[in-house]
Amino acid sequence: MQLIHACTSILDQLEDMVQQVAAEDFSRPSPALSNSTVGQHLRHTIEFFLCLEKGFREGLINYDKRAHDKLIESDKFIAINAIRTIREFVVATRNDSQLRLDVGYDRHTEDCVTIQTNYFRELTYNIEHAVHHMALIKIGIREVAGYVKLPSDFGIAVSTLRHVDAVTHS
Repeated sequence: MQLIHACTSILDQLEDMVQQVAAEDFSRPSPALSNSTVGQHLRHTIEFFLCLEKGFREGLINYDKRAHDKLIESDKFIAINAIRTIREFVVATRNDSQLRLDVGYDRHTEDCVTIQTNYFRELTYNIEHAVHHMALIKIGIREVAGYVKLPSDFGIAVSTLRHVDAVTHS
């Protein structure tokens, strides 16, 4: 299935990046990223997937209730294990399922609005969200760990790649 393939490809790229980056560079602040780290952007991305996995089991997703786990952003081996856990879940979950999504956009209250969604829609959102953060991660990698070899399509949306291909071949 296309969604699963897209997601596992992204997870593979993220795992490969983490494997290559030195531990000290994984958590080195990047001025280009407002002093956030590659590890923080990776943790943020991973935690959205973990919220999806938990929400799939419970029937209710709330991305605002992420753990903000400092170990995922500072220990690359814990990050790799989290990526592998997500990959196993995504590969094993081939059926769509109706879900609810809690969202809250009022800074002064914890009140949420609950909307209907489904697993495939949320997996799509997580793929797009990951690509966005991978573009930021690429900026951080270039600044703090230029030795890391990223694929040319790292952090680039498939629609952009298709557009570039069309322009190049026209």
